[in-house]
Amino acid sequence: MIIGICGKSGSGKSTFAKEMCKEWEEKTNIESAHLDMDKVGHQVLFLPEVKDEVVNLLGKDVLTDGELDRKKIGKIVFNSKEVYEVYQKIIWKYMKIYIDDFLEKNKDKTIFLDTIKLHETEYFDMCNLRILLDIPYEIRKERAMARDNITAEQFDLREQASSEYNPYYFNYIVDMNGPRMVDVTEMIK
Repeated sequence: MIIGICGKSGSGKSTFAKEMCKEWEEKTNIESAHLDMDKVGHQVLFLPEVKDEVVNLLGKDVLTDGELDRKKIGKIVFNSKEVYEVYQKIIWKYMKIYIDDFLEKNKDKTIFLDTIKLHETEYFDMCNLRILLDIPYEIRKERAMARDNITAEQFDLREQASSEYNPYYFNYIVDMNGPRMVDVTEMIK
């Protein structure tokens, strides 16, 4: 079984997924595995081939001490939807290798996947259960600024690049009022 968790930056996807894994194992005695797909995106930035492609796209100004600097990259890619999309394609092709390997190694477990853009990937269709974390902007902003050591302006740039979610693609939506099921019959009307 694959359970997908989506939400914008700072919504608590990874924290929620880790708690769900723990609770799943306690209640079902079935082993689980969690993959924070956003972290995979950060990890692939250390691959030499990714570094070459990103520098080719964005220039050497995105390097700090010879390594790709996510904050410098963010200042560029979050300011241009076109550049962001090209950057995402570069990163994604390397992420897929890691994600596919993770899924294969953990195919006998219940897998929890979380990422901002899960709904835009082929992995979303693989999910048996889809959960959306719908947390208010101000709460997410505060969390992300503290976690990522970014400014309010940097968060706003990130927010502008983020996608919107169609609630009808999710089985559950979790917001500040707690979880609720999506009434799929509303989609048909």
